[in-house]
Amino acid sequence: MHTENTEGTAFAGDLDLPRSRAANERLHALIPGGAHTYAKGDDQYPENLAPVISHGHGAHVWDVDGNRYVEYGSGLRSVSLGHAHPRVTEAVRRQLDRGSNFVRPSIVEVEAAERFLATVPTAEMVKFAKNGSDATTAAVRLARAATGRPKVAVCADHPFFSVDDWFIGTTPMNAGVPASTGGLTLAFPYGDLAATEDLLTRHRDEVACLILEPATHTEPPPGYLAGLRDLTDRHGCVLVFDEMITGLRWSEAGAQGLYGVVPDLSTFGKALGNGFAVAALAGRRDLMERGGLRHPGDRVFLLSTTHGAETHSLAAATAVLTTYTEEGITARLHALGEQLAAGVRAAAAAAGVADHVVVRGRASNLVFATLDENGRPSQRYRTLFLRGLLAGGVLAPSFVVSSALDDADIAQTVDAVSGACAVYRKALDHGDPTPWLGGRPVKPVFRRWA
Repeated sequence: MHTENTEGTAFAGDLDLPRSRAANERLHALIPGGAHTYAKGDDQYPENLAPVISHGHGAHVWDVDGNRYVEYGSGLRSVSLGHAHPRVTEAVRRQLDRGSNFVRPSIVEVEAAERFLATVPTAEMVKFAKNGSDATTAAVRLARAATGRPKVAVCADHPFFSVDDWFIGTTPMNAGVPASTGGLTLAFPYGDLAATEDLLTRHRDEVACLILEPATHTEPPPGYLAGLRDLTDRHGCVLVFDEMITGLRWSEAGAQGLYGVVPDLSTFGKALGNGFAVAALAGRRDLMERGGLRHPGDRVFLLSTTHGAETHSLAAATAVLTTYTEEGITARLHALGEQLAAGVRAAAAAAGVADHVVVRGRASNLVFATLDENGRPSQRYRTLFLRGLLAGGVLAPSFVVSSALDDADIAQTVDAVSGACAVYRKALDHGDPTPWLGGRPVKPVFRRWA
């Protein structure tokens, strides 16, 4: 370990957030965890550097202390067009004046369904909900009903599928979930057809469905998704693609549209509403209709929520789908992501940390890894890196772009990355990033103890 002087370890432009700190205290006093989504918690940010947001517009947000940031991963990847996008907000405003919820379906429901199925032609029916967990759980229930089988196989390499017991019971935060429930969920590795076939063979006639994200931070191996399609057909189980993230970002029709492999069921959300609460379960008519009224079998309680067809959210979804198809948004997201990735990689290389600050993923869905002296993922180095980004006016739990970014935003981001990487290099040379953290390190979302 080097013994260089580490005095003056504050970042240039380090923030002072007195109003945000006070607001965080109010949040924790009233809301368990201080946020309504664990991934938004202040434990995900350096100590005393968790901005509380006042408002946002386009690719920028402002905190209650008056600081402006270039924002990435907006709305946990849901705001892909930028905040307050004019086509979306205008569609919502028009609908608000016409009422938001009725005792019978509104015409907006069929219009949104028609637009969705025209955009995702691999699906034959769709049902809308308010969040992704309801949609994925509905897919699991539907698969169990259709197959008469109890078990679910989830991809072990994908971080999240649902807040419901069938998935949360498999995580370190499984308090309150009966062990018998968790025992019904199995795991298979991404990209390994042989291991998946072995799982299905060992649990022959027990597995109702395979559920996975069709792609994540790496491209699927050649033939992998088609191989899963064949495996599920041979073993009589349902193939479910969780397209919460890949939907619209990979192509307008999601990963299934890009790779040409059609699942039995798929779930969409995130980008679908540009921040408004809307998700979707879509798929084969014969499966979906089991949750309807025009089939002879047992009825499946598929999705039935008071607010599932809230008109202004469906108006937002219709506007988002129209904007994507008419304005080529997916292609723009890819171009912006490629520009950003090139700039970040160049900045890391210039600082001598290219092997430690690593950009990964499809250009429209970039994440970054922060690796320690031994090349291992490090929450402490992530803390250092996030602190440097915040000092440069960049709020970035990931580098997932929105179409509202421009060249100036990316230039500011690369400048912030350069500053963060310069300190990162010092910490690596010192052999310990602790002097540059400013407090406790950030923590993983899924952990057993608070």
